[in-house]
Amino acid sequence: MINFEYYNPAKIIFGKGVENGVGREVAKYGKRVLLHYGGGSIKRNGLYDRVVTSLKAEGLYVAELGGVQPNPRLSLVRKGVEICRENRIDFILAVGGGSTIDSSKAIAAAMRCKDDIWDYYLYDDKPIEGALPVGVVLTIPAAGSESSDSSVITNEDGNYKRYIGGECLIPKFAFMNPEVTFTMPPHQIANGCSDIVAHLMERYFTRVKHVDFTDRLIEGAIRTILYHGPMALENPTDYDVRAEIMWAGTVAHNNLLNTGRIGDWASHDIEHELSAQYDIAHGAGLSIVFPAWMKYVYKTDIDKFVQFAVRVFDVSLAFDDPEKIVFEMIARLESWYRKMGLPTRLSDVGIGEEHLREMAEKCLAERDGRNGLGNFRALHVEDIYRIYKLAL
Repeated sequence: MINFEYYNPAKIIFGKGVENGVGREVAKYGKRVLLHYGGGSIKRNGLYDRVVTSLKAEGLYVAELGGVQPNPRLSLVRKGVEICRENRIDFILAVGGGSTIDSSKAIAAAMRCKDDIWDYYLYDDKPIEGALPVGVVLTIPAAGSESSDSSVITNEDGNYKRYIGGECLIPKFAFMNPEVTFTMPPHQIANGCSDIVAHLMERYFTRVKHVDFTDRLIEGAIRTILYHGPMALENPTDYDVRAEIMWAGTVAHNNLLNTGRIGDWASHDIEHELSAQYDIAHGAGLSIVFPAWMKYVYKTDIDKFVQFAVRVFDVSLAFDDPEKIVFEMIARLESWYRKMGLPTRLSDVGIGEEHLREMAEKCLAERDGRNGLGNFRALHVEDIYRIYKLAL
């Protein structure tokens, strides 16, 4: 286990009806609020009205910006910055899932950074200089952005998808009511569960030894999603099932499970190019990329993969060949993805070979190509290209 510091100040307010108190919490940090959200679902299910009523009850000034899309766009971030400056906004409230929260964080950072916000996403060595405070009313359990220190944005000019990180991006609070997820379409629940599992696997596959405590925490969290994910599709209004998924999604990405270890994150970067190029859902891209990544890198530390197979997927050690154990695990993972209605091949979503080389090269663009991508095994352009080919 390596040395670590853990800090996460995000206040979690969890349970039925908690969003009715959001105004009181916002008032602790600001008086002029940008309410940022996606499409019309929060208006159809009444959440918008409850949030606005709570904000108005505290005498807060509210400006609005809707229209956040999956794979949130830089152009909308720039529009949000204009609104914040025109209205002297001092707090941003994200009502939505990971895309809305990431867009809110980008706007918040742009308001405090002296250079163009995209420069901070594009270059790894350019730390952000601060951000307006952000709060969250979570509607989609998936990305974990409600208490993470990162934001991912897509620049439509060139189809680049990049991230920034910093403690100032951790939301001040997150209101989390599993009831607001009842009306989510099945594909959103499936993509969300895929994203949660991916966040956990990115942390799990580490070269750091003697991290058994966090290994077992991650294993338990993954098993929770594997068990409850299909139940959420079968019983959309089961509060307890949705609560398990929502809380697991937060813990999966609040950096608690990073402690003492170094995760990989190559699969996320590989998927970012995929969803930037084709605008597919992040969770669907991950269900395609992760099995291919596993097939390509497992020999780097086959014992870690065998441990994962046995502890998470109950693969029997009666398989006398470690490689058979690993490939049985991958088959079971892919079977779970398909049970959730997710793709496991690029061909499942109509993607062919046309842009594979281009995406592989973009993965390392503006990065130090000598070091490669990922921490479990350093991947270079040819490695990434072969993973894309395996995913066909």
